[in-house]
Amino acid sequence: MTNLIEREPNDPQKAEINPFLKLALELGPLIVFFFANSRFGIFTATAVFMVAISIALVTSWVLTRKLAMMPLITGIVVLVFGSLTLYLQDDLFIKLKPTIVNSLFGGILLGGLYFGKSLLGYVFDSVFKLTDEGWRLLTFRWGIFFFVLAIINEIVWRNFSTDFWVSFKVFGFMPITLVFTLAQMPLISKHSVAEDSKKT
Repeated sequence: MTNLIEREPNDPQKAEINPFLKLALELGPLIVFFFANSRFGIFTATAVFMVAISIALVTSWVLTRKLAMMPLITGIVVLVFGSLTLYLQDDLFIKLKPTIVNSLFGGILLGGLYFGKSLLGYVFDSVFKLTDEGWRLLTFRWGIFFFVLAIINEIVWRNFSTDFWVSFKVFGFMPITLVFTLAQMPLISKHSVAEDSKKT
């Protein structure tokens, strides 16, 4: 199983991928989902979304010979709940996917902290080099943020149309996540290992 998920932080054998290609693989299926819904409706869009995210995972595996934990879990949930959506012809299941995925990530991160593990470092270590305290604080913030995203998803799909919910997944969640990520820059800068080494 070690070659199916990201290796531990600072593992020199961890394969790298072009950042723009990585972004395309992560956001591409979501954008395809949006456009498919606008043209063909939620059920066709769900099927296309399942295919797109499967292609993204296979492409990532071919290029790196590993699958990052978060995209892998997201892909599994999409395939399971997408299948339920299509089989039962009920879009409730695909609408619940963001709630379940974000709650799962939030629970994993905060649960890890409870047991003394800053698990976010295993996801972002190739981008950031932080102190243990920095990873702890950042993991806590992201854990809470994932639960906030889950709550927002519940509010949106329960109170607005399906088309609005699909649009919000692209034009709502993405900007919110970007703003939150940028807001963590002061913490990342303060607890950067590089900065600590310079001071010493």
